[in-house]
Amino acid sequence: MLTLYGVRAFWLKLLCLSIQRMENCPFASEKMVECKVVCVGMFYMGARYYCVKQSELLILSRIREFPLTDRLTNAGECVLNTAMQQKTLKRQFEISGQGLHTGQSVRVTVKPAPENTGIVFQRTDVRGHPCEIPALVQYVDDVVRGTTLSKDGVKIHTVEHLMSALYGSEIDNARIEIDGSEVPILDGSAKLWAEKLQEVGVELQLSEKAFVEITEPISLVQEDRSILILPNETFQITCTSADNRGVHVQHLTLTIDHETYVHEIADARTFTLYEDVEPLLKLGKIKGGSLDCAIVIKGDKILSNGPLRFADEFVRHKILDIIGDLALLGHPVKGHIISIKTGHALNIKLCKAILEQFYQENLSEFPVYTDAVLDIQGILGHLPHRYPFILVDRVISIEEDALRAIKNVTANEPYFVGHFPGNPIMPGVLQLEAMAQAAGILMGYQLGQENKNAKAFLMSADKVKFRNIVQPGDQMLIEVRLLKIKNNRIGIAEGQCFVNDKVVSSAELMFMISQKQS
Repeated sequence: MLTLYGVRAFWLKLLCLSIQRMENCPFASEKMVECKVVCVGMFYMGARYYCVKQSELLILSRIREFPLTDRLTNAGECVLNTAMQQKTLKRQFEISGQGLHTGQSVRVTVKPAPENTGIVFQRTDVRGHPCEIPALVQYVDDVVRGTTLSKDGVKIHTVEHLMSALYGSEIDNARIEIDGSEVPILDGSAKLWAEKLQEVGVELQLSEKAFVEITEPISLVQEDRSILILPNETFQITCTSADNRGVHVQHLTLTIDHETYVHEIADARTFTLYEDVEPLLKLGKIKGGSLDCAIVIKGDKILSNGPLRFADEFVRHKILDIIGDLALLGHPVKGHIISIKTGHALNIKLCKAILEQFYQENLSEFPVYTDAVLDIQGILGHLPHRYPFILVDRVISIEEDALRAIKNVTANEPYFVGHFPGNPIMPGVLQLEAMAQAAGILMGYQLGQENKNAKAFLMSADKVKFRNIVQPGDQMLIEVRLLKIKNNRIGIAEGQCFVNDKVVSSAELMFMISQKQS
């Protein structure tokens, strides 16, 4: 079983108020205080809502162990542990450099962001299209010698070192503006990123972190490579690195925290085999590669601009990459990873397996879903529409803030009678309606059973684009992502429709949520 959990500031304040009543001086007692909080139904974690079973949170804290920096000035209010609070940068910084694969010169500006933002990239060089790409595994597009994010055709290559440094620096929220398509490789490590993050400092935020806690093993094997994650109270990585000849075999186990990351991981540089250089060039990769940003292994020789920074630098860089890829889960991890000769492809598969297990197990708690799929009967229970205006046939997956559904377009659709007769085409406005219906189902799921009578009404559609035609015989895949719900009254979502893996339409949608009484 896999769970995400967090603790709301409200409950922390409630706990502290209870402590104040129990103690004459709330920060002087050595007494261990136990507070049991029972939450039912909707439970807020970070930036998103999750429906959960009745949950019990046991909060144990020794009052005198709170450092002064963890306390708020108002009487009776305190923060239990800074490790549980979200963090951002105190101020922004810039770094310029050259992309490893594109060879392009690029400037990156890393900025503070409000709590619950997460890590978000923005391409500033794309005119008229300020594309924002959340740093989440759902947006991974390519994993050949680096991790690439993509959205609406806009890509950002080689994000793993920067993501690793943000994770190792315990940064939860940041906006990253980049004026090119690739994060600069710098010296091939995360050293400069980590140093800049230490230089500008960290700012604590009020909202608590949500964690990915592994409670059942997940294992993936691909030929002679494997990766396994086990339950653990901390984030620990055991990694074995070796080339295809079994030379330069290195093994290391580390518990990942900020100090360990800065001193043991951040400085480790990327490396490659000499035999791989020419094939990578033929693939259009490593146009910006040199010994200034990578170590090259040629037989028994190490080609490097300067001595190795660690005797086992290769395995340390593998751990750096694992951290950067696992950061795309969007939350810090509690688990023990055991990795043998892994790379970005297997790391990302592990991320997706972690998410898939979480969603399947949590969706199974709701009777309208079977194996994370909502059939037509379930859809009719969520939408007020009926034939001929039901434009969603089946929901094939529901994630934390995203939904994928199918509309099978047949020749019997009533609108084909008069819409371009002789050359029937599905009207674009009905593709828009299909996205709206899918988003309505997702919002109903997010609002939960306590708001089961709520209905979502489409208020506006923005950035609507129709790119390709949809005809009888097509199966239209509908993907919607919930961006935010404001006070359970306004919902904002983005949607796309696909046919044969090609985008046929897209839009941003705004809804009014009506709390209709039964």
